[in-house]
Amino acid sequence: MLRLKIIACDVLNREISYLASQSEHFTDVTFVHQGLHDTPEKLNKRLQYEIDRANEGFPYNYFDTCPDYDYIIVCYGLCSNGITGISSRRLPMVVPKAHDCITLLLGSKERYMDLFRQQPGTYWFSTGWIERGWQPGELKYTTLQREYIQKYGEENAEYLMEMEQSWMKEYNNAGFISWSSFKNNEFYRSAARSAADFLNWDFFEVPGNPDLLKNMLNGRFNENEVLIVPPGAKIAASNDNDIITVEGDNQDV
Repeated sequence: MLRLKIIACDVLNREISYLASQSEHFTDVTFVHQGLHDTPEKLNKRLQYEIDRANEGFPYNYFDTCPDYDYIIVCYGLCSNGITGISSRRLPMVVPKAHDCITLLLGSKERYMDLFRQQPGTYWFSTGWIERGWQPGELKYTTLQREYIQKYGEENAEYLMEMEQSWMKEYNNAGFISWSSFKNNEFYRSAARSAADFLNWDFFEVPGNPDLLKNMLNGRFNENEVLIVPPGAKIAASNDNDIITVEGDNQDV
């Protein structure tokens, strides 16, 4: 039985908790606050901190009776380069070849790219993003508007809201990723659809696929799906279909 230390974004809490409970191996999961992905340098520092802690050994090692972890599984995509440069001193890391968590929810980087081409301009929703993220929609809009009016007055608030919403011009779809394992998808589907209606986006739903995360949490490390980073090596962006690589390997100059 492998001993797997799993470090994951809290946006994947429900999916990883479910799969960890089904794993054939020992799993020890640490969830990191979702909002850190907005500031990649802070995410980088927090991940390195958690990796360093895992290298110190199992935290409940009474009288040195517990063996070390066999692998540290970093359940993050490249995430705006938030994982580049991280390394593990003693233990190998397993990292998915993924741009972000949407790949992990959809099951593969290939499916991610297929949907990216088929449905350009899509903002993705999932159970975790709805539970733990500050998602675009009526509640976020009205809350920010009220806050700006109170602080800056109505005229300035109108300008600030226009600036705040400018990024939404890139999107015209709300895509909801549902996992059949969960029995409360209707609640989250309704939340995503309501956001789409408010923003005048088209709504569509796609079934998620647990295979990528399931394989990782069961110690099945497929070369096409994950990168195994040896101790001392650092993660870098590969600028190709593999997305990530070990620093110094096949890097473009």
